[in-house]
Amino acid sequence: MIITETDRLILRHFEPKDTKAIFLLNSLPEVLTYIPGEPMTSMSQALQILESVILPSYQERGYGRWAVEHKADGKVIGFCGPTFITEFNEVELGYRYLPQYWGQGIGFEAGAAALERFKEYDIHEAIALILLGNKGSEGVARKLGMKQRNRDKFMGHKVNVFHKIL
Repeated sequence: MIITETDRLILRHFEPKDTKAIFLLNSLPEVLTYIPGEPMTSMSQALQILESVILPSYQERGYGRWAVEHKADGKVIGFCGPTFITEFNEVELGYRYLPQYWGQGIGFEAGAAALERFKEYDIHEAIALILLGNKGSEGVARKLGMKQRNRDKFMGHKVNVFHKIL
């Protein structure tokens, strides 16, 4: 299901055919520098995340992390979208992209398009939880109009909490 499109991107629901992309986004060391948890080591782990986390979120809440597909090559190059963070009782705009697409404005483009859709899901404010030192993600959050609210802990790591009322 397509959520929205931009000039270069399609934001849509993840599907079983995207398992390899989920694996890449959760196994490449350069992508995981500022992501808590261990890298994935098998495709079965990616399929498990799809089936036990991503798809149930779509069913339970109507939203979840959305696949970001690059129109030019038809590849899923990352994810961007909302997820409910129980520990904060808030909805996070999360995003992650393959390294070859960094520095091209894709994070901002997808993030802006995603935030425009949040109200359709009755989401009126968003946070971004960014591990200390992740200047790239902080830059995207700031460009999207998010302001640093405070510093907190998430999954055992210190994070800067960015916030925006939509």
